[in-house]
Amino acid sequence: MPIYEYACDACHRVVSSYQQRFPLSPPPCPCCGSNGLRRIFSTFAVQKTYRDVYEDILSDRELTKGMMRDDPKALAEWSKRMSSGEKSPPEYEELTERMQRGEWPAAQIETRRRELSGSGDDRSDAG
Repeated sequence: MPIYEYACDACHRVVSSYQQRFPLSPPPCPCCGSNGLRRIFSTFAVQKTYRDVYEDILSDRELTKGMMRDDPKALAEWSKRMSSGEKSPPEYEELTERMQRGEWPAAQIETRRRELSGSGDDRSDAG
């Protein structure tokens, strides 16, 4: 449902109104009851869909070339773009930082995988 914003000439407050359709005349001010509301331009946010993010990544030729070369820096960049700025767990942040430096933290990933799967036993079957 759209949110329309108004400024009140009487009490000088900015108020929001949730309405299905754009009203022909502004509603009364919910703060002071005045009929002196005038519609103001309000900002809005647009979220990218995963498809938009994928298209953005695939249109970046350098990034896709890096991904094809198994470049850890490219994987870190891909991961950063996919997260859309969300905060990651500290372990993941550490792995990403290492990949940004060009490292493949494979041993750390394997150790963590074993810890999570409950097979933390590193013994090999020597027979």
